[in-house]
Amino acid sequence: MTVERYLRGIAVFLILVSVLLAHFHSEHWLFFTGFIGVNLFQSAFTNWCPMMNILRAFGVKD
Repeated sequence: MTVERYLRGIAVFLILVSVLLAHFHSEHWLFFTGFIGVNLFQSAFTNWCPMMNILRAFGVKD
């Protein structure tokens, strides 16, 4: 798998977890959901996301 596919998978997982936490624990978790959404939106235009650097450091290929 490539960096982009890992990035999408991690983003979806974190969004689902934060929505579940917002439902069962505290609605403040929706700020984390929004943060992930903003990061995905800016990465669509800049082709850069902090998670991409982390994945590359772990040896995931482009």
